[in-house]
Amino acid sequence: MANAEHSVRGSATTDTRMGAARAALWLVAAVLAIRQTAAVLRQPPGERLTDLETWIGENGVLHVKGSLYDTDKFTGTPFAGLVLKPLARSAEQSLGVAWTFGTLLLVVGIGLVVARALPGPVSRRSGLLAAPIAISLLMLSLPVRNSFYLGQTSIIPVLLVLLGCFAVRGERSSGVLIGLGAALQPTVLLFAPLLWFTGRKNAAVTSAGTFAALSALAWAAMPGDSWAYWVHHAAGAGLGARPDSLANQSLHGALLRFGLQGPLEIALYVALAAVVCWFGLRRAVRYAEDGQLLLAVALTGCVAVAVSPTAWQHQLLWVLLAVAGRVGKRASDRMLWPVLIILAMTLPGRMLLPNMAVLHPVRDNVLLIAALAAACAVPFLPRTSPYFRRPVPTDYATPAPARWALVPLLPFWRRVLSRPNLLLELLVIRVGYSVYSHIRAAATGGVTAAEEHGRQIISMEQALGLDIEHWVNHAVVNAKWAEAFFNFYYTSFHFVVPLAILGVLYVRRPADYRWARSSLAFATVLALLGFWLYPLAPPRLMPGMDFIDTVHGPQDLANPDYGAMTAVTNQYAAMPSLHFGWSLWCGLVVLVIAPKLWMKLLGLLHPLFTVCAIVATANHWVLDAAGGAAVVGAGFGLTYVLAGRRDLLVPKGAIPPARTESAVPVPAVPK
Repeated sequence: MANAEHSVRGSATTDTRMGAARAALWLVAAVLAIRQTAAVLRQPPGERLTDLETWIGENGVLHVKGSLYDTDKFTGTPFAGLVLKPLARSAEQSLGVAWTFGTLLLVVGIGLVVARALPGPVSRRSGLLAAPIAISLLMLSLPVRNSFYLGQTSIIPVLLVLLGCFAVRGERSSGVLIGLGAALQPTVLLFAPLLWFTGRKNAAVTSAGTFAALSALAWAAMPGDSWAYWVHHAAGAGLGARPDSLANQSLHGALLRFGLQGPLEIALYVALAAVVCWFGLRRAVRYAEDGQLLLAVALTGCVAVAVSPTAWQHQLLWVLLAVAGRVGKRASDRMLWPVLIILAMTLPGRMLLPNMAVLHPVRDNVLLIAALAAACAVPFLPRTSPYFRRPVPTDYATPAPARWALVPLLPFWRRVLSRPNLLLELLVIRVGYSVYSHIRAAATGGVTAAEEHGRQIISMEQALGLDIEHWVNHAVVNAKWAEAFFNFYYTSFHFVVPLAILGVLYVRRPADYRWARSSLAFATVLALLGFWLYPLAPPRLMPGMDFIDTVHGPQDLANPDYGAMTAVTNQYAAMPSLHFGWSLWCGLVVLVIAPKLWMKLLGLLHPLFTVCAIVATANHWVLDAAGGAAVVGAGFGLTYVLAGRRDLLVPKGAIPPARTESAVPVPAVPK
C-alpha cells in the first residue's frame, strides 16, 4: 500500500514537472515567433521582404512586360511565377502583415509535423516536448530567419514534402503534394526515387506526373519564361546572386569558389552530384526501411541541397531536419551531432571557426559540409542497434557532503567522471568565446561615461592609497627590458595558459576539468555584466593624464574611435579585468590541484606577473584587477553552490579514466 501511494505521488510530481517544462518550452517558442515577426514588421516597407518586393511590388518583375528572367531578380520556377502573378495586386495591399503571418504558420506547421514524425518508440516526455522544441529550433535557424527577412517561398516545398510523407492518406495525395513542391523547387523531385525504392511506387509516379503536368501548364501559359528558365539559365542556375558567392551552399558554388570554371568545373560537378545522389539516396532508402522515415526525408533533402546548381541560405532547411538521426554508442556522445547541426544552422561560420586562412574553405562551406556529411557519411544508428534506445551509460558521481544542506541547489546537475566529447567541447568553447567577444564589443557605453567612470576609479584609488598606475607605467618605460618583458607577457599568455591548464585537466583529471571549466565560464559571464553596466576607460585612454600605451603605441585621443584597435575589441571593457581574472583562475586551479609545492608556487607566479603587466602597460587600473578577482571568486562560488563540492563520491565499480585524488568511495549501503 505504501509503495502504491509513493508511486502515485511520484507520478503526480513527474506530471507536474513535465507540464511545467512543456509550458515553458511553448512560451519560448511563442516569444521567438513574436520576436521574429516583430523584427520583420518593424522594418520600413522598402526594407522588409526584399525578395518578395522585387517580385510582386509596384515595380516588381511580375508587373513588368516581357520575360520574368530579364532582370535576373526572379529566381523561382515558371510555375511559381504563374501562381504568384494573380496575387500581385492583392499582395501589394497586404505585403507585410499577411505574408509574415503566413510564413509563421508554415513554420509552426513544419514543427508540428516533424514532432509527430519522430521514429518510434518515442517516450512520453519526448512526445510532449518535441513540438515546442522543433518550432523553437526552426525559428532560430538561418533558413527561416532568412525567409522571414526576404519574403521567400522556400519553406513551402519543405512543408509539402512533410505533409506528403507523414500527414495525408493515400499514395496519390502524397504524390500530388510532393509533385507540387517539385514544381516550386525542382530538386524536390529527388523524393520520387525515395518513394519508388521504399515501395510507394504509385506515389513516386504521381509526384513525377504532377511535376511534369504543372511544368507543362507553366510552359503553355508562359513559353518564353519557361524556355529562359529551363534552357537558357539551365534550370535557374544563372539566376539571382553570383553562383560563386558564399550564399550558394551547393557543390557547384563550392567548386566555383575553389577557382574551377568552364567545362572542367561542370564535369566535376556532374560527377560529384551523381556520387552524392547514389550514396545519399541509398542511405535514405535504408533508413526509411528501418522505420526512420523522417531521417530518410532529411537525408534526401540534404542530397537535394548539395546537387542543386544553386542552394541559397533560405533553401537549406532540410539540413536542420537531420537532427532526427542518432549517432554514437555512448550516451556522452549523443549530443555531438545535434549540437553540430544546430550551431551550423543558427550561427554564421565565422563564429564556429577561428579566422585563420587555412580554415576558410571549411568556414565558407559549413552548411554544404553538414549536408554532405548527413547524406553520405554520418553513421546514424539503425533502430535494430542495441544502442539506439540504450546507449552505453555515463558514469556519474555525487559531490561530497557540503557544509550547508541546500548545496547543491541543482541536484540534477550530475557530475560526470569521464571525459566529455573532445570535438563537442572544442566547438562549445569556440562558440562561447565568439558570443563573449560579440557581447563585449557591443557593450560600449560611450566615451563620456567611460571617462567619467575612469575619474571615479582614480578618486577611489587615491582615497585607498592605490593610485600607483602612473608611477609604475613611467618606471617601466624608463627600463626598456622591463617594458619589453611586460609587453610580451601581456600579449602572449592571456589565452595560452588557461587553454594549457584546461588541456592538462581534460587529459589527466576529467572530473576536475568540468569543475574548472564551469567556474571559468561563470566568471566570464559575470564579467560581461560589468562591461555592460560600468564601461570604463583604461589609463592609456584617459586624456590629459600622461599615460604611455606601451603595447599599442600612441593613441589619438581627439579621435572618438581611438585608432584601429576599436575595430578589434571594445576598449572600454576594462572593469573587471579578465586579463587578471583568467590568470588568477589559472593560479587557483594549479594551487588546488597540483600535487607538489613547487608547482603550486609556479602557478601563483602567473597572476603576479599579469597584474604587474596590466598596470605597467597602462591597460588597467589596480581596481580592475580587484574586479577580476571578484568575478573569479564568484565563479568558483556559483559552481560550488549549484553543483556542490569539487570532491566527489565515486560509485562502487565506477573507475574514472583519471580519478581525482580527493575522490572517496561511497560507503556500502547495508541490506
